[in-house]
Amino acid sequence: MSKHDDNAVSDRPTNFIRNIINEDLAQHKHEMVHTRFPPEPNGYLHIGHAKSICLNFGTAADYDGQCNLRFDDTNPSKEDLEYVESIKKDVTWLGFEWAGDIRYSSNYFDQFYAYASELIEKGLAYVCFLNAEETREYRGSLKAPGKNSPYRDTSPAENLALFAKMKNGEMKEGECVLRAKIDMASSFMCMRDPALYRVRFEHHHQTGDKWCIYPMYDFAHCISDAIEGITHSLCTLEFQDNRRLYDWMLEHLNDFNKPDRPHQYEFSRLNLEYTVMSKRKLHQLVDDNLVSGWDDPRMPTISGLRRRGYTAASLRDFADRIGISKVDSMTGMDVLEAAIRDDLNKIAPRTMAVMDPIKIVIENYDGDIESIQAPIHPQNEAMGKREIFFGKELYIDRADFQEVAPNGKFKRLALDKEVRLRNAYIIKAVRADQDEAGNFTTIYCTYDPETLGKNPADGRKVKGVIHFVEASKALPAVFRIYDRLFSVENPAKADDFESVLNTESLEVKQGLVEPGLANSEPEKAYQFEREGYFCRDNQSGDVQVYNRTVALRDTWAK
Repeated sequence: MSKHDDNAVSDRPTNFIRNIINEDLAQHKHEMVHTRFPPEPNGYLHIGHAKSICLNFGTAADYDGQCNLRFDDTNPSKEDLEYVESIKKDVTWLGFEWAGDIRYSSNYFDQFYAYASELIEKGLAYVCFLNAEETREYRGSLKAPGKNSPYRDTSPAENLALFAKMKNGEMKEGECVLRAKIDMASSFMCMRDPALYRVRFEHHHQTGDKWCIYPMYDFAHCISDAIEGITHSLCTLEFQDNRRLYDWMLEHLNDFNKPDRPHQYEFSRLNLEYTVMSKRKLHQLVDDNLVSGWDDPRMPTISGLRRRGYTAASLRDFADRIGISKVDSMTGMDVLEAAIRDDLNKIAPRTMAVMDPIKIVIENYDGDIESIQAPIHPQNEAMGKREIFFGKELYIDRADFQEVAPNGKFKRLALDKEVRLRNAYIIKAVRADQDEAGNFTTIYCTYDPETLGKNPADGRKVKGVIHFVEASKALPAVFRIYDRLFSVENPAKADDFESVLNTESLEVKQGLVEPGLANSEPEKAYQFEREGYFCRDNQSGDVQVYNRTVALRDTWAK
């Protein structure tokens, strides 16, 4: 019997992977579901990895199974402990827990060596001394078969001795590799005697200098899955052909040639408009100082999205919305923004921020600064009230004033026109000062003291509502307005992807926020009324710096 709750699983959107799992459990091929998430620690995780995390951890959780976190650390020249720590943080932040201890492919290096030796003893692997150019020549092409290496028929005993010399540091880097002996005429290039081990004199962040040979991904991955008892190994579509090698490897190793051995299933990777998902290209953006780092809020990394104000719930919801299939497609930015907008609309406290301030003087107000209670969330009374202030001097946004209202449709402040200040009084502009360049500097207004929380007694209609802050208590703040990182939908197709960077992807503004934000928490979401959803930057220190997460309305509509 399977351990999963059929009712709980039926509540989730179905996909072809779940259909396979349901069939496997029904036929008792497996008694539980065991998946894994196997990142290579050579960069920060991005939103495409978030899709894979949600699939692997989420599927295991839904079937009351287990999901391992295993670092594919077989290439120490490109790996770093910084990436290990960032990946652990990202998985935890997304709301998932791995089964047992963290695994590393390097945990199994001794076993890998033994299994490679088994293949050699069976005449299924050999040490090859072709150089890189010769290897390409012998490999053939998609239209022409390859040809056998002159080292292919070396005896198992001699190959074992050569492999031991590789392990003992007696071979130079690039001098030789261990290759599987499969079929140089195969129509699948990955089956034309692929490399299994290469020589690398690199210090490893887990094993130190114990090893100078390191296994290739296709060799290490399937064996790691089998050692850990993984039932369903979920990969993206680029590994589809490699499934043949995955199966070949396990079928030819005595310990794993069993009906319940792991099987690989492929799904489409995430492609998101106006960004790139290639780790190499993301590295390039960081290394060339085109962004401020891996966690730049314009980056598609999980840490960048978190710094921008995206929530774990919104990324999990996004993964659900795009679903799992075998069809490659481009996902619109509007889908991602809809997920965060829907989440923040429910949970984000409301507050006011003025990003391009212009002073208001209330000429008929002579009292002390007045405290007003405003809702933290108009649709959720349980969130309570916040204190805002009203006084003789205020600030509004410059865009909310024009000297003459155009065409009578301008619902904001103009001379001889009334508007309501959000959660406060109705005011009327009577005159305005300008500087030598013609820019307005101060607007002089009157207010109606009988309109706090109610309409004018004489029945006049005031349609416009604008936001404001009281001048003496408002806090100076910096606002970062982010746009798409690239200027074209699919920058990966550009000959030089750096040439299609959006030069206006960041706009910085200086303004003011309500005093209630004095102790705002990093990454905590707020709706700046009429402006958008923002969060306090997690590297802002004592300075009030806010990153715009998303606008209030969809800006990606076609």
